[in-house]
Amino acid sequence: MKAWVLHGINDIQLEEVETPTLSEQEVLVQVKAFGICGSDIPRIYQTGAYSHPLIPGHEFSGQVVQLGANVDKTWQDQRVAIFPLIPCQSCLSCQKQQYEMCAHYSYLGSRQDGGFAEYVAVPVWNLLPLPEGVSYEAAAMLEPMSVATHAMRHQNPSPSDTIAICGLGTIGLLLAMLLKEAGIHHLLFLGNKDFQREKIVELGFSPDAYCDTRTEDIPKWLLEHTNHHGVDCFFECVGKNVTISLAIECTAPTGSIMLVGNPHQDLHLKKEIYWKILRRQLHIQGTWNSSFTHHLEDDWHYILERLKQQTLVPTSLITHRLPFEQLEQALHIMKDKTEEYIKIILST
Repeated sequence: MKAWVLHGINDIQLEEVETPTLSEQEVLVQVKAFGICGSDIPRIYQTGAYSHPLIPGHEFSGQVVQLGANVDKTWQDQRVAIFPLIPCQSCLSCQKQQYEMCAHYSYLGSRQDGGFAEYVAVPVWNLLPLPEGVSYEAAAMLEPMSVATHAMRHQNPSPSDTIAICGLGTIGLLLAMLLKEAGIHHLLFLGNKDFQREKIVELGFSPDAYCDTRTEDIPKWLLEHTNHHGVDCFFECVGKNVTISLAIECTAPTGSIMLVGNPHQDLHLKKEIYWKILRRQLHIQGTWNSSFTHHLEDDWHYILERLKQQTLVPTSLITHRLPFEQLEQALHIMKDKTEEYIKIILST
């Protein structure tokens, strides 16, 4: 089969490799569509993976074409989405069905071979069947949508809350879609690109709800848009000192901050910013990955139901559709910012 193989930092190549051999509880998924996560860029170009060679990619969907010896035959030819985290099933978190916090997990695309390939070996436990009407493209976005859902549901805002979203990449924009679908309408957006404002308007929000952080005094802007009170909830989707400090500065007393963005560097708070956490009695929470328990209440089923009912249309965020062979071009668009993009989806 063909696969994009990461041999080391800044060394990814399209190669012919052996099709995976299945264990008893695995299936072979023929990849139909896959996305590139922002975390794939540093993994490929800056830090490398846990081991090499590795096939990256953890946002993908496809069709089951082969079964391991102990896999139920009903999985044959199923269209599926894939939860990429492979839990150990034995640690304390796994015993509580908090699989996203597994102490000894593996992960498709970062700790073992993932979806930048024609075929992937996937544990049957990690499969989610797709209903008719849910496209492979939409299914390839289930993972980032579930990450955004996890953040939203842990925060659990009320319809009367005023909410700020800082960072309007894929996760930030998906949060906007999810919050609106959940009946939360008092949303304010902090971005730094013209096309982000355009996308916010396309999603049905007023252009007045968008703060261009390149030109505005952000704390002043937020106070003016919250009757000088501050926001009730701040979703920080960037992961930098300046934006985390901004979240603390602009959140109302007893308000809450949800830290979503992966950190770009070591984080340090100035004394006067730290004091605001104490004096305003702020609630600060982190979020990680998403819940997948095989129950209808988990994040993946929450999204799948909305895709089935078409109350969410994540494919509206796709800005580039490219063939499998053009992965390197897609990676450079994201790394070098040569074009405006939100979500890039490739198909095999």
